[in-house]
Order: sequence, then C-alpha cells, then structure tokens
Amino acid sequence: MRQFSKKKYGGIAILLHWLIALMIIGTFTLGLVMVDIPGLTPAKLKYFSWHKWSGVTILALACLRLLWRLTHAAPPYPSSMPRWQIGAAHLTHFLLYLLIFAVPLSGYFYTLSAGVPVVYFGIFPLPVVIGPHPEWKAALKLTHYVLNMTLLAFVCLHVLAALKHHFIDRDEVLKRMLP
Repeated sequence: MRQFSKKKYGGIAILLHWLIALMIIGTFTLGLVMVDIPGLTPAKLKYFSWHKWSGVTILALACLRLLWRLTHAAPPYPSSMPRWQIGAAHLTHFLLYLLIFAVPLSGYFYTLSAGVPVVYFGIFPLPVVIGPHPEWKAALKLTHYVLNMTLLAFVCLHVLAALKHHFIDRDEVLKRMLP
C-alpha cells in the first residue's frame, strides 16, 4: 500500500470522493422527484432511466474508488484527535463504502425483480442475473428505500463531523479532502 508523506489525499482520491458525493446527491434527489410524479408519464420514465444510469455510474466509480483506496493509504488523522473519534471515523467510512455499493445493487435487483432490464445509457444491457419476481419486488423496493435513507443519515453524519473538525476543532481533517 502506498503511504502518504503529506497530510492530504491525492488528486485521484479527492476527485473520486467529490464526484461520487455529487452523484449521490443528484441521484437521491432525482429519486425523490421521480417517485412523486403521479402515473406513468414520459418524464417519469426518462427520470427512472437517468436514475438507473446514475446508479450504475456510481457503482462503477465506487469500484474504482475502493481499488484506489486499497492501494493508497489514507493520510493520518491529527495526533490531537481522540482515539474514539478515529474509531468512529473508520466505522463510518466502512459503512459509507458498504452503502455506496448496497444502494445501487438493491436498485438493480429491485428493477430486475420488476421484470425491467437495465440498459446503461439505452445502449449497453446489463446482465439479467434474476428474472422477474413479483413476490420479491415489494421487499426489494423497501430495501432500496431503507438503504437510501441509511446512506442519507451517514452522509449527514459524515458532513457534520467534517464541519465540526473544521469549525470547532480547527484541525486538518476536512482540508485533507479539499482540492
């Protein structure tokens, strides 16, 4: 694993972090908008496609980010940071990674259970790993929703912790991930 001699993440890690963060915010927002559209309209179908394409993109970027992270060590936390906060940060990061994978995968399986294939950008069909399962559809829809809300909670916790470190503790934790 490549070690950092400096106090911040490298450019690729920073780019992937912020790109995934922005895509999660956009995809989450689009998900909320599209499910509130009554009926089955052309706009709703278009938003569902964009939502799926964005989820697939997030999953691909998350794979790249995880590979990068496994081969490049994170910069150290400030020596002033209490041990329990470091443990909490590690746990939160682990759960964020887990959710960044679980949310798009649950959406993918929900879509397949509904009998709808996922065709990335309307060009590249993704493998159909399960056939239509109407009996699974409701459970997978709920799973996707619960995972999204859990991801939202952990993203909020992550942002609040970063802001606390920046404005209250006045340490370098947030600056490690700023371009």
